[in-house]
Amino acid sequence: MLKRVETLRLMPYDDQTSQDVNHYVPGATIGYGHLIQASEWTTYANGITESQADALFNSELQPFVSTVNRGLNVGVTQNEFDALVALCFNMGQGAFLSSSALRLINDPQATTIYGSVDEAWRAFNRSQGRENRSLNNRRNAELDIYHNSNYSGW
Repeated sequence: MLKRVETLRLMPYDDQTSQDVNHYVPGATIGYGHLIQASEWTTYANGITESQADALFNSELQPFVSTVNRGLNVGVTQNEFDALVALCFNMGQGAFLSSSALRLINDPQATTIYGSVDEAWRAFNRSQGRENRSLNNRRNAELDIYHNSNYSGW
């Protein structure tokens, strides 16, 4: 599901604008949502093959699955787990583990600045400091998976 919604891009692009880039910019991305670090630019500057993108995605996904497992203190359904992995994959492991969304899932009575899991989940809607419509759509789709087992994407 993540590969389908992340969309395969074989050339580097700016995640903020979806425009191809030919030099490093913060937010440079390739494959199925791999955020390129400045130190990696030369590796990805001329693009990758689909099999390289698959290998990169598979190697990157497992740590996010492990992070969600490590962060949860309560049982969840498969669709809830899948949505949490999608959220973690997009926002990063550290942000996920310290998120109010996770805190409220583990303890619905936890004190946060958000009134609900949904509100805390939707708060991760910024890219490079600006609210991003695509991230709003993504958060809503993840919550649709979480609550309704609807994997249709965004």
